[in-house]
Amino acid sequence: MDHKKPADNFYEAIKFRLHRKIGRELSRAGRILDLGCGPCDLVEYLAIAYCQSVTGVDISGKKFPRRRRLPDGSNFHCLRRDAAHLNFMKEQSVDAVVTLYALHEMIHADAVLDEIHRILRPGGEVLIVDFPRGSLAQKLWNEDYYHPNEIKQLLIETGFYRVRVWLIEQKQIIWARGFRRPVDKKLIKRSYHI
Repeated sequence: MDHKKPADNFYEAIKFRLHRKIGRELSRAGRILDLGCGPCDLVEYLAIAYCQSVTGVDISGKKFPRRRRLPDGSNFHCLRRDAAHLNFMKEQSVDAVVTLYALHEMIHADAVLDEIHRILRPGGEVLIVDFPRGSLAQKLWNEDYYHPNEIKQLLIETGFYRVRVWLIEQKQIIWARGFRRPVDKKLIKRSYHI
C-alpha cells in the first residue's frame, strides 16, 4: 500500500518529465550551473543526456552522490557552497544557470540573482523552476513560495531581459526564464562617462 500523499505522488510523477523539459530548454548550453542541486539528480541527467559540463551547488551537500563518474568516464561536479556567494566562479563563465525547486529556499534571492547575472556570459540564460504560491506543494509542505509575477519582477530588476514566466504541469510549477543582455547596457553607459 502506498502511504504517500497525492501531492508527493504528483511531484514524483513529473520529476523525469521536468528534467527532460529543462534539458531541452538548456540543450545549447555547454557549461551549466545548477543552484540548490540537492542530490545532483538534474546535474547527472544533463551531463549524461546532453554531454554538458554541469556543476551542482548546494549549501548542504548532505545528499551528494558518492560516485560522480559517468559511464563514459567523465565526471560531474557537486560543490557545497552558498548560492549568494559564488566567488569561485569567474564573471561570464557559464552559459546557463538553473534552479529547480530551490529559489524559495534561498534567503537572499536578490543576491543569488545578482551572482547568477554576474557569472552568465552575455546572452546566457537563467531558468527558474519552482512551486508557485497556492500550489499543492504549499498545502503539503507549508512553505512560502513566490507568485509568478514576483519572480518576473526579481529577474527584471536584476537586469535580465526577454523575461517570461508561466505556469506548467496543471499550474503547479513556475517556469521562468530570462537572459543576460548580449551587451551589458551598464558597461556602455560607463564608457561614455570616461
